[in-house]
Amino acid sequence: MQFATIFLMFTIAAFAFWLLWRQDLVRDTSATALSLLLLAGAFGARLYVIGFYNTDYDWFLSTWVQHYRDHGGFAGLAVRAWGENYNVPYLYFLALFSYIPLPSLHLIKLLGAFFDVVLAFFVMQTVGLYVRCDTRKRIVFFAVLYLPTVFLNSAYWGQCENIFTAFAVMSFYYAMRNRPGLSMVCIALSFAFKLQAIFLFPLYLLFLYGKKIRFQHLFLFPITYLLAILPAVFFGRPFWDTLLIYVNQANPATRGLNYNSPSLFALVQGWPRAPFTALMDTLSVPFLRNMGILLAFLFVFFLYYLVFRRQNGARPSGEGYLILALSFAIGVPFFLPQMHDRYFYMADIFAVILGLSRLRYLPAIALTQFASLLGYGVFLRHFATPPLPLPLAFPMFYGTIALSILLITLVWHLWRRPGSA
Repeated sequence: MQFATIFLMFTIAAFAFWLLWRQDLVRDTSATALSLLLLAGAFGARLYVIGFYNTDYDWFLSTWVQHYRDHGGFAGLAVRAWGENYNVPYLYFLALFSYIPLPSLHLIKLLGAFFDVVLAFFVMQTVGLYVRCDTRKRIVFFAVLYLPTVFLNSAYWGQCENIFTAFAVMSFYYAMRNRPGLSMVCIALSFAFKLQAIFLFPLYLLFLYGKKIRFQHLFLFPITYLLAILPAVFFGRPFWDTLLIYVNQANPATRGLNYNSPSLFALVQGWPRAPFTALMDTLSVPFLRNMGILLAFLFVFFLYYLVFRRQNGARPSGEGYLILALSFAIGVPFFLPQMHDRYFYMADIFAVILGLSRLRYLPAIALTQFASLLGYGVFLRHFATPPLPLPLAFPMFYGTIALSILLITLVWHLWRRPGSA
């Protein structure tokens, strides 16, 4: 392992400590010592696995970085690399990495470590809106750094769900702080990094309803998104191809309904064999796909009903917004077809925010982790080097059951206690 890699990881750990210090959370000797010990463990573990690789890196990420090295760095943005299916804001990082004489795998995982810290900080800040306990805030910060799916996603797998989720959490935080302009900028950046930000979009109608944002602030979304993609256009990428990347990625002809995800479709299609696979013999894939999309819309409208009708005109409470955010982050991908193993990452994070803000919801963290880890396990046991050593492999639909229990609990809370929503 190169010294520069170790130094950069140490710098990220120092940045994490500085954030805690700035928040006055390491005032005494015991808090400082414990924080330093936990930071050493979190980033030492990230250094330990920084050389672990997988087929996603071999086939795609490494190929894309090499593309930029071969085409003059940022100038390579003008030509789409083989298999490239990420939006351009993430590709800016890969283009930047092409100038740095370090292994691209290390750079990608160092970027992940940095955004793990950013994510942990804003999750802590969001929980801080609901609790004032400094100890609880430190627990939240380190809970995110040590959360299994956070560690596996960025440190083991080398993926970037933490980037779009960090901006989504920032957006929620700034909305609750009554800073609507920043909230819209952040959700636009979240969407610019990953399409999966749309899972949280239904919440913004409720922010409008609750006067957390105003209509005029909505215009910041397209402006921010355009500014995020324009550098790629400047370097020669076609404007319409860049603007419509998510539209062009849609492939309704695919026969897949579920890709190692604990969604509803794990009951009819998945690995290991799903309990209702026989349905595939009687119902067509397009029919099931359309039914899933319809169910996702009906779920969103039902939550709107709970807010608009059951509350008799009252605006959602602070806790209610958290419950609704987690409900959307789980419910939308739960019903939609063609979901992948990492698509409940944002739900994992909002479960931490809700569970550590209101301790009666602590089981939400365990349920979302269990469900998400089933999907992670399928890939990392078979396509990572070294493979993830998981002794047990439950069928995917067990995760569907776990998320169903949590989703029913959240909706039941909104139904029985509309005033708290």
